[in-house]
Amino acid sequence: MSEAASTRVALAKSTTTRKTPRRSPSGPAAVPPGTAGTTALLPSLAPLLHEWLPRQRWFAGKGRPVTGFSLVAATEILPLDPSAAGPGLLHLLVRAHQPNSPARSHDDDCYQLLLGVRGSLPARLAAARIGQVTDGPLAGRTLYEGLHDPRVADLLLERFRNPGSLGPLRFERAAPIEPGLTPRVLDAEQSNSSLVYGDAYILKIFRRVFPGTNPDLELPLALAREGCGRVPAPVAWFEAATPEPLTLGVLQPFLHGAKDGWQLALAALGAGRDFVPEARALGRATAEVHTALATALPTPALLQSQTRHLVTGMVERLEAAAQAVPALVPYVPGLRTAFDAVTALGHQGRSWAAQRVHGDLHLGQTLRGEDGFWSLIDFEGEPAKPLPERRSPQPPVRDVAGMLRSFDYAARTHRPWSPEWAARCRAAYCEGYAEAAGTDPRSEPELLRAHETDKAVYEVLYEARHRPDWLPVPMAAIQRLAATTV
Repeated sequence: MSEAASTRVALAKSTTTRKTPRRSPSGPAAVPPGTAGTTALLPSLAPLLHEWLPRQRWFAGKGRPVTGFSLVAATEILPLDPSAAGPGLLHLLVRAHQPNSPARSHDDDCYQLLLGVRGSLPARLAAARIGQVTDGPLAGRTLYEGLHDPRVADLLLERFRNPGSLGPLRFERAAPIEPGLTPRVLDAEQSNSSLVYGDAYILKIFRRVFPGTNPDLELPLALAREGCGRVPAPVAWFEAATPEPLTLGVLQPFLHGAKDGWQLALAALGAGRDFVPEARALGRATAEVHTALATALPTPALLQSQTRHLVTGMVERLEAAAQAVPALVPYVPGLRTAFDAVTALGHQGRSWAAQRVHGDLHLGQTLRGEDGFWSLIDFEGEPAKPLPERRSPQPPVRDVAGMLRSFDYAARTHRPWSPEWAARCRAAYCEGYAEAAGTDPRSEPELLRAHETDKAVYEVLYEARHRPDWLPVPMAAIQRLAATTV
């Protein structure tokens, strides 16, 4: 049987588990199913997905019920064994229908699932088990998280080694790939999933996918074209060929032996060591990436209307956070002055350069190699934000503000708290940035304060929802920023 014949593809129009189908107007488009029996696939899996999907760390809709699913695409990457003796691998793009909360007005989220299918599950895969299918085309077989199966992981790497199309999936390669590498799953990911192959490559699988090119592919490719060595260049990637392509995964070099900046900062604090040289080096690395991005991609100046839109978004996020976290309310007037100062400068004709930036920069998004060289990783931006917003040009100071907040976070985790440690790191980071970029981010205090305030507000909301014990960390910054005058 040919690969095309053994691959069943369905981009299903309103193939849903609900009585009233609907399609997400801005989500991945759908077309009629391509084979008989595929329309029965999702309804047969829905009971298992209802239980399993909301428990995953990367599921973005926690706290709201899942009312149904729609199948966007289904592909057999590893054809199912009719005898059920060997594994099969189903690649699904599934839209999870949920009622919108007041804070979420966008359309239903689309998730990428890589589901292993076996007649029976070996003990080594017991932790990956999703459940047994009771009806439909897979009745009697066991469904499991395919990434935990070494055979499935090997197959994905082989697809990258031999790029091409498989149904709606397109595999592309930018460099030769070593064969025969042992895969392992990383447990640290929150919004995505990652596989490491030997010590050579890391494959990031995007779980919640959006129409358009993911910045975590787009920006590293642009930086590679500019010769910027601060970001690992993509080796291969794959997409779904929907009307607007969906980035599904990126394979990059694995920086073996590298440690992230957060771990290094905490280790320095614990040992009573200074972190100033590292902070300065991180500032230089950030500036080099910003300079390369400004060369590779357009760098418009923010118009007055765009500045107004930027500030309006900050104000709206502050107001929404204050409603959700009452502890913020007393500080709202002081925090508003940070945003009002930027608005006033805009009215006076002041404008700022905007460009593509990292979008979610903090110590945990940096790696120091064994040779002391710093790299920046994870250019996806804030996963909770819509993709068009993450891909829009922003003032570079947004990344700077994120890193400054990260130094403060690190210092606050240490007992006793060392505000002097944080202040020295913040200053050194800005100095290092200025050395490489020629401009000190502190030379625009109003814009820096506004972005740092916006970041702290985001942190307050996040900690209140997910880690209440950490809430005092951003609240301390809120108190400082509300009392600051520039």
